[in-house]
Amino acid sequence: MRNIFYYHALAGANSLKFSQKLKEMMLSYQDECQDIVLLCVGSDRSTGDSLGPLVGHKLKRSLAGKLFIYGTLEKPVHAMNLNEVMLQIYQSHRKPLVIAIDASLGTEKHIGYVTLANAPLRPGLGVKKSLPEVGDICITGIVNLSGVMDSMILQSTRLATVMTLADFISTGILLAVHSYSSSSMTWISR
Repeated sequence: MRNIFYYHALAGANSLKFSQKLKEMMLSYQDECQDIVLLCVGSDRSTGDSLGPLVGHKLKRSLAGKLFIYGTLEKPVHAMNLNEVMLQIYQSHRKPLVIAIDASLGTEKHIGYVTLANAPLRPGLGVKKSLPEVGDICITGIVNLSGVMDSMILQSTRLATVMTLADFISTGILLAVHSYSSSSMTWISR
């Protein structure tokens, strides 16, 4: 069953609630998976679509050795290389738990919200691209309004909104992984 949780990125206590729910979701895969993989989808060439690579960039040093990160500002994962990267993940990692992160478009009242779901990410959905679903858990940041000319809307998205969401998601993932690894050292150390 697909459960979607919404968190407002400007509400301080929501970061802790987000990290606790993410940890719960990660624990539900403990018996099935070995490696934790963050798949940060997006392009550094579009402000609105840069959320994933920004999160990957922010976490690559602080979570080194605790999980594997695909998609950073230096090496983004986007529509052109997504299939290749997914193949690489499943060839390089045994039973990976893939947490996929991407920007999304939504309603005006949801701009600035983060969603967390125990379901695959559907990248490119907001801009009418047909890409495969990826991941076991998905996190999206609603960066702008969905509507006509969504590609142009992504180009004109405010960087402040994207950075606020990237900070919120990065902090939440960092807290969840550290809390998870202290409560479940056997899984992380495999």
